[in-house]
Amino acid sequence: MSELKLVVPGIPIAKARPRFFRRGKFVGTYNCQETEEGKFAVLCKNQIHQDPLPAGQSIQLSCRFFMPIPAGWSQKKRRELDQFGISHVKKPDLDNMVKFIKDCLNGIAWHDDSQITCLFAEKEYSYNPRTEIIISWEYFH
Repeated sequence: MSELKLVVPGIPIAKARPRFFRRGKFVGTYNCQETEEGKFAVLCKNQIHQDPLPAGQSIQLSCRFFMPIPAGWSQKKRRELDQFGISHVKKPDLDNMVKFIKDCLNGIAWHDDSQITCLFAEKEYSYNPRTEIIISWEYFH
């Protein structure tokens, strides 16, 4: 099994809903996250030194989101984090964070995100906010 590991520093991002605007009778949509998606894609592309995995290739995706620690946390709560680790159970939603990754890596890491057949994702607090991605696949001859 082959594996590709990516680490993107910074606060993890969730996929936002599309925004709409109206000009008279015309209604249109726009993506307010284009800049964030572009930055994320470039950071990932700099770590990927191969062509996207071809269509038909089964992919396993593992995503770990390390969220920043709230400034208002007490020293007791921070010690609990150091000792036991604490899961992040607030917004943004885990599925929206995974959707952001899947959309950003289309055409970069894989042909289409429909190739993902197995998915693992988790989010937790960390002193070092980042997103860790592991893409695994098996070549068949």
